[in-house]
Formats: sequence, C-alpha cells, structure tokens
Amino acid sequence: MKLKPVSPERVIKALEKLGFEMARQRGSHVFLKHSDGRATVVPVHKGEDIGRGLLRKIIRDAKLTREEFLRLVEKRRRVHR
Repeated sequence: MKLKPVSPERVIKALEKLGFEMARQRGSHVFLKHSDGRATVVPVHKGEDIGRGLLRKIIRDAKLTREEFLRLVEKRRRVHR
C-alpha cells in the first residue's frame, strides 16, 4: 500500500496506540516520546496533512515499518467511517 498524506491528529493517535505520549508542545510542534527512548515530532497545522516525506521521517523515528504504520492509520480510518 502506498504512503499518502495523513492528518496530524491521526498520526498522533496511531503513535499513542503504540505507547508514545505527548512530552511537550512548542508552538505547532507536538513532541512525542516512548518509554523506551524513541521520540518524534509531529507538526500540527490546521487544515494541512503531513506529507509523505515527513511521514517517512516519523516512521523512521518511531522505528516502525511502513506496513505497521499504515495498519495503525488504516485501523483508525475504518473505525470512523
């Protein structure tokens, strides 16, 4: 499955399901941290999705495979339809 732009809220919810917690927020950037030391930043700009390049960076920071991330995001999408 292809990586497509995703809303910041869905990215944050998917990461929270994996155990990431919001460590802090500075302006529009939400810093998420996992208890095992993994961390990433998700920019939250109203009306804008997170593009493929930044999604790849977030996936890499979270030490996930693209498939694992897509499964989490798709699961969220199906629940709300």
